[in-house]
Amino acid sequence: VVAELMAREPEDPRRIRPVRVALQNQRDHLLAFAGVLDLELAAIARAHAVPEPVVREACILHRLPTTSPAYWQGWSELRARMGSRFHILFDAVRRAMASTPRSSSLVENLNSRLRTYFTLRRHLGGSYLDLLRFFLNHRRFLRSRHAERQGKSPRELMTGQGHPHWLTLLGLGPLQPRRG
Repeated sequence: VVAELMAREPEDPRRIRPVRVALQNQRDHLLAFAGVLDLELAAIARAHAVPEPVVREACILHRLPTTSPAYWQGWSELRARMGSRFHILFDAVRRAMASTPRSSSLVENLNSRLRTYFTLRRHLGGSYLDLLRFFLNHRRFLRSRHAERQGKSPRELMTGQGHPHWLTLLGLGPLQPRRG
């Protein structure tokens, strides 16, 4: 995101530069999810009385596609070392990873969505960015790899509360057929 903003900064430095600098300065806070996963992996290592590097190996395995030879080679090696504790450990790591938001994928998703809107306009005014933020937060996902996200907006997912269609929220309401 910072790279995209930096590329557009010469177009309107007065407005874009503060946003870019804020993102750069808040990098550690924005990437705090990594610390959450580190704490969970350390807790798993303590609970199962295994060294943390072994738990991290299980974490890395979860990131590989199950169709890759590297996955199955690592799976076999780790299972041989862990013995009967392997499946319990592997499942605990899977649950920890599933419950930790993967911010990098969220940022990449946001970056890919914003890129198309940035190429449509040369000038990124505050009102345009406000409308874009509103639209992206309230537009429902048509499809998702996660069934629980399908048909819901980011706002609905974050708050757990439904809301009307985003056009209704803007005061445009459902379009009525023309009379006459």
